Amino acid sequence: MTKIFAHRGSAGTHPENTMIAFYEAERAGADGIELDVQMTKDGALVVIHDETIDRTTDGTGWVKDFTYRDLQTLNAVYKFAEQYQVCRIPLLEEVLEWISGTSLLLNIELKNGLIPYEKLEEKVIGIVKHYRLEPRIIFSSFNHNSMARCRQLAPNIETALLYMEPLYQPWQYARLLGASGLHPYYRTVSESFVREAHLHHVHVRPFTINSEESMKTMFQYQVDAIFTDYPQKAKQIKKKA
Repeated sequence: MTKIFAHRGSAGTHPENTMIAFYEAERAGADGIELDVQMTKDGALVVIHDETIDRTTDGTGWVKDFTYRDLQTLNAVYKFAEQYQVCRIPLLEEVLEWISGTSLLLNIELKNGLIPYEKLEEKVIGIVKHYRLEPRIIFSSFNHNSMARCRQLAPNIETALLYMEPLYQPWQYARLLGASGLHPYYRTVSESFVREAHLHHVHVRPFTINSEESMKTMFQYQVDAIFTDYPQKAKQIKKKA
């Protein structure tokens, strides 16, 4: 049964990667949430997608150049200013504390492809263990070295490889890195690909599926999960599928 992960929360209808978007994903009946983690100048783990704050806040500059306190002065309401007055950039800890009181799964994407945040893996794993959420967590990244590192540090937490272009026998590559999930760009996914991955006991969770047509296709392919900005819409389409 294909699970529905709310991409950056319910990012199609609420300010992405904010608590309000995560609350909405739970209300909409998503199975899980996907979010992105970066590190501030003073080592805080913050939930934001871009390496800069320009697109999603009223500030400008690199996440790594701000302290957590600095970032708290920004409004991350993004393009939803007419609906919501103020949304803050959350700490990963804030999200984990909330999610531990729900039954939601959580995909944590480590955003360390461009900036090699020092000890990001150790810090994220430490906080996940603190909340005892290991069975409900998936780590993913476009930085596959980072996923190999997570696997070494916490072999009991699932890792998944994000990628854009088609890969040759990616299930072999996943096994090499100890990953049990492939998170491909959805246009690279075919029914035979999903079947082959499943034969090798590798989960397939494509991103980012927003149109009704692509949702129906992915449900038909029986992928393990989809990442979508519209969890409520996905739930409705899944019911009819």
